[in-house]
Amino acid sequence: MVLQNYSLERQMEIFSHGTEEIISKEELQNKIQKSIDSNEPLRLKLGLDPSAPDIHLGHTVVLRKLKQIQEMGHNVTIIIGDFTGKIGDPTGRSETRKQMTTEEILENAETYKEQIFKILYSDKTDVRFNSEWLSNLKFEDIIELSSKVTVARMLEREDFNWRYKKNRPISLHEFFYPIMQGYDSVFLDSDVEFGATEQKFNLLMGRQLQKEKGNTPQIALMLPILVGTDGEKKMSKSLGNYIGIEEKPYDMYGKTMSIPDELIIDYFTLTTDLLPEEVDEIEKALNEGKNPRDIKMKLAREIVTLYHGKEEAEKAEQEFLKVFQQRQLPEDIPEYSLETIKKDMTDEHKIPIVKLLQNCELVSSNSEGRRMVKQGAVKLEGEKVTDKNAEVEISPGAIIQVGKRKFAKITE
Repeated sequence: MVLQNYSLERQMEIFSHGTEEIISKEELQNKIQKSIDSNEPLRLKLGLDPSAPDIHLGHTVVLRKLKQIQEMGHNVTIIIGDFTGKIGDPTGRSETRKQMTTEEILENAETYKEQIFKILYSDKTDVRFNSEWLSNLKFEDIIELSSKVTVARMLEREDFNWRYKKNRPISLHEFFYPIMQGYDSVFLDSDVEFGATEQKFNLLMGRQLQKEKGNTPQIALMLPILVGTDGEKKMSKSLGNYIGIEEKPYDMYGKTMSIPDELIIDYFTLTTDLLPEEVDEIEKALNEGKNPRDIKMKLAREIVTLYHGKEEAEKAEQEFLKVFQQRQLPEDIPEYSLETIKKDMTDEHKIPIVKLLQNCELVSSNSEGRRMVKQGAVKLEGEKVTDKNAEVEISPGAIIQVGKRKFAKITE
């Protein structure tokens, strides 16, 4: 057993590093000490509702923390919310979330299962679907569970409270989401549940229901929300400020280099496997005046290595240096033939700039294309395109660029 190789103090340090809030630290200490004395691992819980199948670094913050704790010998149970996903988590919602079909949930769940094992140890991780126990509850069980929670308690949630005050509808089934998630903790008898700060209400519901059942309540351990590459908003695919864990090494490296300097330590803490003392040394170097660019390159190497290996990280770094320091074009530019974009050409040579960006897979939507043009991030043959409605002349050999990292070449 690895557990007894880690002192109470060391385990508390690793559990606590980078966390936003722990309810409560004293109870966590007691659970860890009991685990050491009995040589029995703690039961760690993370619930995932498979509403979006592609994981980015923002999703990995909690997974990285779980991996660090797995390395001390504790076990993780990932709950895929195939049952609760049909309700939809109302957290942060100003309106009722659209319910997903069973088929959509299961398809997304399979993708999640593939991606989480890029981070977690499969031999120390149990993946379960909460329909296993929730679908077996009788209506009288639901009534009994609901009797433990008051409407006033539910309206303490900011999202419900806001909707109530604004006379926005709150469907009754939405109240069941935190109750069902809390029941997951009762069924599993979890010791510690992990989640982002926005999940606090749901995590505390697990503690409440465990107490009601006469069980020792779980610890609620909350991690901060990762700010995206724009340095302003929560990392999100819809905002375009994300770094996907399945992105190409060069793109992942380049996006990491684009984060503001003030986020460097947060990213080392939340998205890498570096130990607390290693992050402290990096922060000390920054404070003593070391060039943030060099430290950010180390960060980019760490992140790319985690998902693609050391060799690919080194290649990505060399390519990055070549493009940005030597102002050369990358060697491996994706090519698109004139034939593939003809359908959107307005005459033999011209095409709307937004359509060109989409056809060359440089943006994911018309709106993103217009936004990139507006931001001055689009170049054609080295010249900026500033009119989002422009029709540009295109011919074989033309190079299109979006931002500092995305390129495409037109061929015959």
